[in-house]
Amino acid sequence: MPAGVCGCCGPLRPRYKRLVDNIFPEDPKDGLSKSDMEKLTFYAVSAPEKLDRIGAYLAERLSRDVVRHRYGYVVIAMEALDQLLMACHSQSIKPFVESFLHMVAKLLESQEPDLQVLGTNSFVKFANIEEDTPSYHRRYDFFVSQFSAMCHSTHEDPETRTRIRVAGIKGLQGVVRKTVNDELQAIIWEPQHMDKLIPSMLFNMQDAEDLDRVGPPGTPSETGQDGEENPASLAESCFRELLGRAAYGNMNNAVRPVLVHLDNHRLWEPNEFAVSCFRIIMYSIQAQHSHHVIQQVLGHLDTHNKNTPRMRAGIVQVLLETVAIAAKGSVGPTVLEVFNTLLKHLRMSVDFELGENSRRNSGASVSSSGRVKESEERIVQNAIIQTIGFFGGNLPDYQRAEVMMFIMGKVPVYGTPCHTLDTVKIGHQGTKRIQAMLLSSLIMVTSGFKSKTMVAALPAPFLDPLFSISLMEDCELRQLVLEILLNIIDRHDNRAKLRGIRIIPNVAALKIKREKISKQDVGFMKKHGQQLYRHIYLGCKEEDNGHKNFELLFTTLAVLTIELANEEVVVDLIRLALALQDMSLANEENMPMVIRCGIMALVAAYLNFLSQMIANPAFCQHVSKVIEMRNLEAPYLLPEHIFREKCPLPNCLEKEDRSLYFQTVDLAECLVGPGYNAERLSIPYVPQVTDEDRLTRRKSLVDTISLQVDFPSDSLPDKSPLAEEITFETLKKAIDTTGLEEQEKEKRRQVMEKFQKAPFEEIAAHCESKANMLHDRLAQIFELTIRPPPSPSGVVSIAAGHAQHQSVPVYEMKFPDLCVY
Repeated sequence: MPAGVCGCCGPLRPRYKRLVDNIFPEDPKDGLSKSDMEKLTFYAVSAPEKLDRIGAYLAERLSRDVVRHRYGYVVIAMEALDQLLMACHSQSIKPFVESFLHMVAKLLESQEPDLQVLGTNSFVKFANIEEDTPSYHRRYDFFVSQFSAMCHSTHEDPETRTRIRVAGIKGLQGVVRKTVNDELQAIIWEPQHMDKLIPSMLFNMQDAEDLDRVGPPGTPSETGQDGEENPASLAESCFRELLGRAAYGNMNNAVRPVLVHLDNHRLWEPNEFAVSCFRIIMYSIQAQHSHHVIQQVLGHLDTHNKNTPRMRAGIVQVLLETVAIAAKGSVGPTVLEVFNTLLKHLRMSVDFELGENSRRNSGASVSSSGRVKESEERIVQNAIIQTIGFFGGNLPDYQRAEVMMFIMGKVPVYGTPCHTLDTVKIGHQGTKRIQAMLLSSLIMVTSGFKSKTMVAALPAPFLDPLFSISLMEDCELRQLVLEILLNIIDRHDNRAKLRGIRIIPNVAALKIKREKISKQDVGFMKKHGQQLYRHIYLGCKEEDNGHKNFELLFTTLAVLTIELANEEVVVDLIRLALALQDMSLANEENMPMVIRCGIMALVAAYLNFLSQMIANPAFCQHVSKVIEMRNLEAPYLLPEHIFREKCPLPNCLEKEDRSLYFQTVDLAECLVGPGYNAERLSIPYVPQVTDEDRLTRRKSLVDTISLQVDFPSDSLPDKSPLAEEITFETLKKAIDTTGLEEQEKEKRRQVMEKFQKAPFEEIAAHCESKANMLHDRLAQIFELTIRPPPSPSGVVSIAAGHAQHQSVPVYEMKFPDLCVY
């Protein structure tokens, strides 16, 4: 009887259990029974309400087999689960999925690599299934943590370690695919999950042998033959996929763990891996999200503003890579923010360097660490300048013009307010350093800048401070200013053909490109031409001028002739060249002989170029004759000789030898003809005086001019006559009166001739400068006077000998803020 009872219990077992038991063979080596599996699948499809029970029973058997280490049956159970998942897509599959995920978790928790890989493969198959309805209560926190731990596997066997890491990366990729498209699974983008996902991928990407392979999606770095089994390539592919699915609000959470990982593993110095990571980021994300990444890197740079110079330089170089890619697309509102942050860190780097120099100089000896510190700060500064220039150079022209104005506004100029860069704290040396670096960045920004009109490219707010810097007593700053001007003015890329100051035998062979000057450019030269000539004139007589300064001055004059010279401008440029020659011959400022000869060589090189550009045979003949005479008698007045090393210099320049110099009368005769006003050549060029001379903290023309104001003798109070100071000069003047009378007559004649023949613009500029000087002196006088405040009782004024009281109403009085209540 008991045997009969046991025999009849078998058929009483539920059918789904019997079908499940039948798929397991007696020997696990035989594998899954296909016929029985087909019966189980048909039953599950026909009765989907039984799926949850089938899953629960399979999970029960799998858990028991895992505990008993019967791994063959575990493999069969997972294979059956996979087939059921692929076959069933009804609404009642949700409970079955919970059982499936529970079994996968059991496998991942085991310490056996084979079971972990098996569970991962099943999860990946499940992740590729598109579900009809979203899951409301399903969570993947455990899988994110477990797969991340597998990505950091430290198994002793290298092959096993690689298998586990590959499985972990595939699992994370499956989690990403399963969650990012599910609106109810947005929790995956929260920091607690991103802090596990992102570092796991980056940890495996560090093993890549060739970091230069990084490029846009679809490059060979993703599609290698063995890329599926390579953790680095697989991690990169998963990283790209995750970033490509990031939405607007999730970008910050995806980028922040990258920065933290680079900090924790000290990957900013050297920064090859950091650069490769951000290349992947910028190529993977949507273009409209680029400014999020740039803002994150800028914020990270602010956070580490006191770290080592090499770390800061590494972050700046990463920023260079990001803006280089972002500049080709949309950069959003971060353009000026990038420049503002970089300029701030440039100032901080100069502060650090100057502080280190002062501490080092205060010590008894110079240490090697101090020199290393200085060089490292230079690395930071060069990286910042390179980033500024590269970013600005890749912007559209309209944005580039705004950036040029923005950077120019940050350059500290003496006498002008500069709120960002306080020149008092950093001192004269620090100010020069910042000026040089900002101008170097402007050179990079203006490189390749092609503006249709000079008015748009060189507005007054940009031109005035730029010219103020050109008057500094520092040859490097003057060179940088000329470089910037050449980048802007040279719109047809002729500068390379004119490189080097020399006597060009055949200008036509250079094939110079030029167009007819436009009306806007004619207006620009009428407004700013005198300013340009003035700064070229003053820049030539600096005592620290070198070969490069004269080269740039020659190129500037040549480019002005090509781009902006009509007949009137040509005459002005010839007057400027003759004024430079006269200045060198007169030598009123006691310039060194090498500078005087350099100016003469500059004039010869430029007039030779100009004569061929205007194609005037008589003009060319006169210039060639002077150059030929110099070759024979005074080679030190030509650029090919004076700029050589150890060039013999004369003791003085003989004014009487007229054949060595360009004569105004001869040049005026050559220019007689249509279009040219040759009479203007007889008017000597005199640079106009402006406030820039005073602003640049140097001896200027303003210091040599005294303001004379005549007052009626009746209006002055009675004072005792002042005793005249008797000096050698007064005695000399008292004896030699005839010479003074002749000088006074000559001076009056020149003034009358100037007002008769000079152009209206020059006369207006001269009068305006005198009027400005008069107003400045009057303002100084008024500031010295102290006026008593108004009183309601009235003030006493004396008019015609009678006292008069003028009452002031209380409501018209202005009280200090502290007195009003």
